[in-house]
Parts: sequence; C-alpha cells; structure tokens
Amino acid sequence: MVSKNNKKVAVIGSGGQLGKELIRVLDTNPGFDPISLDHSSIESTDKASVFDALITDKPDIVINCSAYVGVDDCEDHPRDAFAVNTIGAGYIAEACSQINAICVYISTDYVFDGQKNSPYFENDIPNPKNVYGVSKLAGEQLTRAYCDKHFVIRTSGLYGVSGSSGKGGNFIETMINLEKSGKTIRVVDDQVLTPTYTVDLAQSIPDIVNTEAYGVYHVTNGGFCSWYEFAKTIFDFKGIVPDLLPTTTQEYGAKAMRPMYSVLENSAISNLGLTPLRHWKDALIEYIETMHY
Repeated sequence: MVSKNNKKVAVIGSGGQLGKELIRVLDTNPGFDPISLDHSSIESTDKASVFDALITDKPDIVINCSAYVGVDDCEDHPRDAFAVNTIGAGYIAEACSQINAICVYISTDYVFDGQKNSPYFENDIPNPKNVYGVSKLAGEQLTRAYCDKHFVIRTSGLYGVSGSSGKGGNFIETMINLEKSGKTIRVVDDQVLTPTYTVDLAQSIPDIVNTEAYGVYHVTNGGFCSWYEFAKTIFDFKGIVPDLLPTTTQEYGAKAMRPMYSVLENSAISNLGLTPLRHWKDALIEYIETMHY
C-alpha cells in the first residue's frame, strides 16, 4: 500500500542486476515506494525522455543504475559509453535538481588506475585507464556538478541473481558454464578487487541515502581477492575441481586496460556509523545457495 509519507524512489536501469535488486529491496522497505524505470520507460541518453519521466513521476530520490558496462566493448564504442555513462548521467542529475530530488549515481572501482597497491579511499585522486572508467568518472563529475543533493556510490565486481544483461551473465555464471563445457579455464591472477553481491549493495543504499550526508561513497563487500582466487573459491564452494589455470593480464590480452589493484576502502560509510557489508566469501556462499547451482 502506497503511503503519502513514503519517499518515492525512481530506479533508472531497473532491468539490470542491481536495478532489479533495488526494486525488490525498496518494495519491502516500509519507508519507500519504488518506481521502476527500465529501458522501455526512459531513455537516459535522450534529455526530453529523462525530463518527461522524472517530472511526471516527481520522485524524491533517483537511483541511476543505467550504464554501458562492457569494459572491452567500451573501447570499440566510446560514443555509446559516454552517451550512457556520462551524458545520460548529466541529464538525470539536471532533472533531479529541477525537481529537488536526491540523485544517486552508481560508479565503479575502474575510476582508479590500480597503482596504489592499497585500498582506495573516497578522496583518492581517480586516474582511469580505460574508456569505461573515464566515462564513469565523467558521469560522477556531471552528477556532482548538476545536482547538489547527490550520492556517488562506487562499487566493485558486481554479481547478482539476475545476472548482467550487458555482459551476457555475471562472472560466476560464466565460470560455471565454462566448467560444464569441459574447457580449460584461464583466469587472471594479478588483478585484485572485491567481488560484491548486489543484494548487499542494494540493502545498503537506502541506509546511505537516508543520512542525507551527500558525497562520494565506496560500498563493497569485505576483503579482497584476485579474479583467479574468486573463480577458485566458486568451485571450492561447489565441491568441483575444474581445469582452472591462473594467467597474467598480459597473457590474457584483453582489449581494455584494467587496474591491477582496485580494492575500495569503505571509510565513508564507517564514518557515518553504518554497518559494513559482510565478507565477500560469506556473500558468495549465500548467492550460490540461492541460485542452486
């Protein structure tokens, strides 16, 4: 039942893995009324579409999960990446400012270059090394420039129950499908990150927004690992011994450069007294049990 005292929350990109989880979380939270805005409801790269949708719904909070997420694909299609991740973000933030709504922009660990070799704090200077990271950093900047009431939430290695439509499934699904095919699986062992479960991230966002302590936040599960360790842990939890081999970034030869170390220090949420997200291994166990792999 909709309450006039509830906050109306529009989720742009509600068809994606994080967007779907946010709708579910908000729908079960008595303080919020979610508004689902998928690609059929709003075109983030079209200013008129953005303004029409948001002015019509007049949400109190807008969470922008819309993103062009294929990291290697962004190298081949930079115009598309910037259209969604940057220009679209600017339109959304501008519309939020006009209707006095809070604007939440979901960003990435890839805004950093990975040269620090220790966890990145929110005030560390970004230096993205690929088109995806550059476009997301520019999206952050437009969000902050156009809307004073903003939250920029950077996260890392997202996976969720719905998978990632932009990537043809998440990393875990990819690993399990490769194992079933009987192929040798090679995963880079020199890129370190924190895998983050969309359930945990989605549950934390309303708590952060409710503080009205606007700014930049790092929100990931706890701990860190390499992609190879992530893959090995997936199979360990399932009791499978696959043909899994570590490789290097150079040997793997992906088109886009990746940060070698992109662990995010979740200091801002700790400073607010909010509960940090659980360890990535605990989240992974729940995900695997939920999916019945």
